[in-house]
Amino acid sequence: MDKAKKLIMESNVAGADGVKFQMWRASDLYTTDHPEWNNIIKSELSFEQTTELKQYADEVGIDFFCSAFYPDAVTHLESLNVKQYKVASRTCLFEDPWSLETLQSKADTKKKIIISMGMGGEKNRINEIFNDNETLYCYCISEYPTNFNKINWDDAKKFTGFSDHTLGINAAVIFACLKKEQNDEEAYIEKHVKLKDSIGPDASTSIDTDQLKKLVDIIRQIEKI
Repeated sequence: MDKAKKLIMESNVAGADGVKFQMWRASDLYTTDHPEWNNIIKSELSFEQTTELKQYADEVGIDFFCSAFYPDAVTHLESLNVKQYKVASRTCLFEDPWSLETLQSKADTKKKIIISMGMGGEKNRINEIFNDNETLYCYCISEYPTNFNKINWDDAKKFTGFSDHTLGINAAVIFACLKKEQNDEEAYIEKHVKLKDSIGPDASTSIDTDQLKKLVDIIRQIEKI
């Protein structure tokens, strides 16, 4: 929780608009023989922890939201008055337990839904579920890290958002430039972020909060062009 709060604080100082966490139950998504099981089970967020992080984010002054992977998590997040929800790529496959029920729970909130479909999935089915919601789709390649040369920029600039798993910040900057060139009113960029001393399982494919600040500063300059 100390690391989570520090990430929230440093992301806010860096100028990010929001912080996104994940609410899942390890046993829904993984088996106990998974090589990272011990880290996975430790990384679950309880309702109490989520409440504490949301309250802290409110105090700091940064938007807090989540990718929720089971319906009760959505119910709890609604009690915290989150403004929007994220849908992870794997949920769009409808292969995990509670995927359909979770998507429907998010749809019932009538709130904005940010969707990554890097693993595939049925977009028509997703659109039907979120027919009454504002939706924002992200270009995404679900490889960690993503090889920069795999990005199809002609495809990417058709999306409102970019869930970027490449190393560094260059790809995100290019996306921001392309969206600005198109005079798009909205562009959403998501990056995995870590503390500088992080050694967690996602650390090797995440930018640190100093790099995040550099990315935000560049994007703010692009916005003014």
